[in-house]
Amino acid sequence: MNSTHPGSLADRLQPLLLRVERPSRYLGGEWNSPDIPAESTSVVFAYPDVYEIGMSNLGLTILAEVVNDIEGASAERAYAPWLDMEAEMRREGIPLFSLETKRPVASADIFGISIPHELTFTNVLNLIDLAGLPLHASDRTSGPIVVGGGCGVTNPEPLAAFFDLFVLGEGEEVIGLLVEMVGRAKSQGWGRTRLLEEASRLRGVYRPDDYLPEYADDGTLKEMIPQSGAARKVTKNLVDLDDWLYPTHPLVPFCEAVHDRLNVELFRGCTRGCRFCQAGMTYRPVRERTAGEVVKLVDELAQSTGYDEVSLCSLSSTDYSRIVDVTSRVAQVCEHRRMIMSLPSLRMDAMSAELASRLDRGGRGGLTFAPEAGSQRLRLVINKPISEGDMVDAVMCAVRAGRRRIKLYFMIGLPTETDEDVAEISKLVFRLRDAVKAEKLTPPSFNVSVSTFVPKPHTPFQWCPQITGDEIRHRQDILKATLRARSMNLSWHDREMSTVEGLLARGDRRLGRMVENCWAAGGRFDSWSDHFDFERWMRAAADSGIDPGYYLYRQRRPDEVFPWDHLDFGVDKEFLQAELSRAMEATTTPDCRVAECSECGVCEGLSVQPVLKGSDS
Repeated sequence: MNSTHPGSLADRLQPLLLRVERPSRYLGGEWNSPDIPAESTSVVFAYPDVYEIGMSNLGLTILAEVVNDIEGASAERAYAPWLDMEAEMRREGIPLFSLETKRPVASADIFGISIPHELTFTNVLNLIDLAGLPLHASDRTSGPIVVGGGCGVTNPEPLAAFFDLFVLGEGEEVIGLLVEMVGRAKSQGWGRTRLLEEASRLRGVYRPDDYLPEYADDGTLKEMIPQSGAARKVTKNLVDLDDWLYPTHPLVPFCEAVHDRLNVELFRGCTRGCRFCQAGMTYRPVRERTAGEVVKLVDELAQSTGYDEVSLCSLSSTDYSRIVDVTSRVAQVCEHRRMIMSLPSLRMDAMSAELASRLDRGGRGGLTFAPEAGSQRLRLVINKPISEGDMVDAVMCAVRAGRRRIKLYFMIGLPTETDEDVAEISKLVFRLRDAVKAEKLTPPSFNVSVSTFVPKPHTPFQWCPQITGDEIRHRQDILKATLRARSMNLSWHDREMSTVEGLLARGDRRLGRMVENCWAAGGRFDSWSDHFDFERWMRAAADSGIDPGYYLYRQRRPDEVFPWDHLDFGVDKEFLQAELSRAMEATTTPDCRVAECSECGVCEGLSVQPVLKGSDS
């Protein structure tokens, strides 16, 4: 879309804000907003969802501050406009703009889009189109280079046609190198082609044009063929957290964000080895931030923002080696600043429950745990060997601390799952309730949330089929019939949304046309259940010649080439295959932080060792 109206963009936006819901989403100027120099190497970071969700994304917050600390560079933000604002922008010919200066995104040098998960793909395309850029990378001869990153690019192939580059892994270091390279390209007059060629040589930068897919007669991927001397694989980026103490001055939103609090990382990575967990495989190795730096960050962030809550975040907060020490020291900061502290990701054991309850100063709220499977056999299959005794201890500890709500996350559709395993979810919840009653205590209310398992790339279960929509409905019906009590509330994920998520997660470049067709047919905010339209997705698939069952419901061959095999996130494919075999035998693999090395390949392949900094002050 092109803007042809006279007047500044900021002036033209003013009347629109009077006609849309939540105009605060589009204002900018929040507390801690940086000054943006007029002449700089400019980056716009965008998030494919509304402001209050995007503002809760710690990754973009960190990257924007990293760029703004580079001399001669600036970072601004954009978010997906809500439907009413999009309609007004298209009607008035107003392109996607940055919040900080209200400049068109198309005037930036780098347009970075964070891709959090598959159901944002249509919003990603909408951001590119709203910016006034050609949708396909091959059609762009000017304007910013379009770069994708985030959790959703562990398999970026369905979006390959729409991006100039992707950044794999952690972006703190590589974004600085990319900004520097763009600045050099501008000063030396490089063309776009040379810039993209040079950028593709940076570690972790993946240029889809450098790889050509070749398909076998049966439709499976035969090979991703490197072009023009490209490496056989692109290896993800990693950083040492103590070298990147960000953010230090996060923005404080005008309207309430989804996570309206400070977020301070304890560590990255996880070696517990849950076989369904993509993050646990792709974020390895474990790298801890020193306790002293955590405490310092909390104190400085509290002073610069005024928040009254801080969350110490990671994939599993209580796995941090100095968790008792650091929470004790942060608690002193919180007491001084009248803040509360939370641990959002807990193991289901008594130690975690007790620690979380002490932090909340006797609060009467709830605690959240993720047993994932109802039966002990299935928990061994997924390599999450929590015993029922551990779960009872955790619930009892929470109840004695005054907790009145317990939220439990489970999955259905896991490999080898039977109807009996599904029924065990209900039986387990009742046994937890009865254990509390046996101690003459009032049981908490149990909120049971059940999602459908999606076999994700770079996990041991990437060879496994996803269950069909009818199978999802059948297993949900088992739970609806068996988990019925006054103190229990059951919720479940939409089976059709899980189907589309699985299709996009496991797809190749041939799905790009399907995503484009769905977007062109009006697909927006597909991760919002009231805007998701399954029939629209199925029509887009049919119009694109895509058979969803081919991607979703078949067992992949042991030697099958995956669309993501040329993207190296550290864990060896041979290790993943061995883990799948152990899963079929219900055999567990110990955490290498407390047992011997499991030989997953991360430390050797990335030439690093896990950084376990437990002796700082």
